[in-house]
Amino acid sequence: MRKSFFLIVLAFVLMLFAAQNLWGQTIKGRHYELTIAQDQKAVLILFPCFPCTIEHTKTEAGFLKGIEKKGITTILLDYNQKLFLTESEKQEYTKTLHKIFKRNEISTDHIYIGGFSGGGNVALLLATFLIKNHDPIQPKGLLIVDSPIDLEKLYDNARKDVAKNADPEAVEEAKFLTELLEKEIGKPDINREKYKTFSPYLMSAPADEGNIQYLKNIKTRFYCEPDLKWQLEKKNRTYEELNAYVLEKANQTLLKAGNKHTELIQTQDRGIRANGTKHPHSWNIVDGSELVKWMVE
Repeated sequence: MRKSFFLIVLAFVLMLFAAQNLWGQTIKGRHYELTIAQDQKAVLILFPCFPCTIEHTKTEAGFLKGIEKKGITTILLDYNQKLFLTESEKQEYTKTLHKIFKRNEISTDHIYIGGFSGGGNVALLLATFLIKNHDPIQPKGLLIVDSPIDLEKLYDNARKDVAKNADPEAVEEAKFLTELLEKEIGKPDINREKYKTFSPYLMSAPADEGNIQYLKNIKTRFYCEPDLKWQLEKKNRTYEELNAYVLEKANQTLLKAGNKHTELIQTQDRGIRANGTKHPHSWNIVDGSELVKWMVE
C-alpha cells in the first residue's frame, strides 16, 4: 500500500515537473510555433505577412520578446501567401488550432487573433469563420496591423501604382497583385459577389452583407501609421490610397453596427523595421505593453 502511494506521488511530481518545463519554452510543430505562458492570461494567435515566415514574425514583431512572462501564450503560424481564404482553408486552419490547443492542454479562454499585412486578412476571415460557426475556439479580440482588407480597393490602388510608375518596387508589387486577383477572383467590376465573399471587408458593400458583420460583438483593433510625407515621397500615394484609409472606414462601420470595443490606432514614427529602415508598413507600429494591457483587461 505504501509503495503504491509512493508511486502515485512520484508520478504526480514528474507530471508537474514536465508541465513546468513546457512553460516559457518554444514548441515547434507543423505550421506553428507555440510558447506557453506559465500564468496564462490570454492566447495570441498571429499570422505572418504575405511572403513571410514565423522567423520573420519573431524578428519584426518586437513586442513578442518576453511576452510569455506577462501571461500571454503565443501561437505563431506560417500560413502565408494569402490575401483571402477558401472555405476549405478556413476549415484546415481551424483543425490545426484545435490540435494545438488539445495536444498542449491550452485553455481556450481569452483568445486573440491577429496578423500583419496579408496576415491580417487571414486573421479577420478566420475570426469571422469561428464566430459564424459557433466554434469552441471563440476569439475575444482581433488585431489587424496595416492590412489591405478591402480587395476591391487593393485592386484599384494597385492599378494606380502601375499607372503612376513612381516607385519600381511598388510597380512590381502592383502588377503581381492585379494578376493574382484577376486569376483567383476576377476583376471587381464583373465579379462583385466573389469579392463580397472573399474580401475581409468591402467598403462598397452594406455592412450586413460582408464578413465584417460578425465582428460587432468582439474587441477589434486596426493599427496603421499613415505617414503621408513618406508615402508621397516614396510611393506618390495619397491618404485615400493607403491601407490606413480602409482601416478607418472598417472601424467606422463597426462603430455604426454597435461595436463599442473597436479602435483605430494611428501611430506616428513607430514604423521602423528590425534592420533600422524607416517604413510605416511594419509590425513595429504595435506597442507591446499597451497590447498586453488590452488583452488582459
